[in-house]
Amino acid sequence: MAIVTVGYVLTNVAYFTTISAEELLLSNAVAVTFSERLLGNLSLAVPIFVALSCFGSMNGGVFAVSRLFYVASREGHLPEILSMIHVRKHTPLPAVIVLHPLTMIMLFSGDLYSLLNFLSFARWLFIGLAVAGLIYLRYKRPDMHRPFKVPLFIPALFSFTCLFMVALSLYSDPFSTGIGFIITLTGVPAYYLFIIWDKKPKWFRRMSGKTFNRFLDL
Repeated sequence: MAIVTVGYVLTNVAYFTTISAEELLLSNAVAVTFSERLLGNLSLAVPIFVALSCFGSMNGGVFAVSRLFYVASREGHLPEILSMIHVRKHTPLPAVIVLHPLTMIMLFSGDLYSLLNFLSFARWLFIGLAVAGLIYLRYKRPDMHRPFKVPLFIPALFSFTCLFMVALSLYSDPFSTGIGFIITLTGVPAYYLFIIWDKKPKWFRRMSGKTFNRFLDL
């Protein structure tokens, strides 16, 4: 973590010592502008490395998000079929299969930058709240078994940074961030409808459970 942090800081220092603030704001890809300024004909290597980095990030995202679907299904928050795993490889294959078309729909449904604004707000908000929840549990349940434990200032600083980024998004682009917040709020009635509401009629349970699972089985 220390090496990555130092690398990122030095990269940004290099950007600011080579490119002016006005050029940074006008550039669509700061790393490409930086490489064209310093590397000349070798600047083509930067977009290639960026594409490889994005591919690695997407690969990690598929591993992580599909397992979020898998765990949510085990807890009863998503259809039961998403909690199933591959017989031999023991990977959450149904969750990956469901995640792929959802990703494609989001990518082709509108402007990429708007999508980033919508999702970044929700992403950093929930990450910050989750880490703040760890701080809350440290005081609320101090005797809980913790195989991995860090000093409190680390999650506190991280949570503050996440919430600061959320506040900065609200200030810089209130419209897109507001839409992202509204999209996030749609999960509240869905949670109460499918999770909290215990006295569901039989037709509703049949439609929301077996029918959906049978559809995914196809």
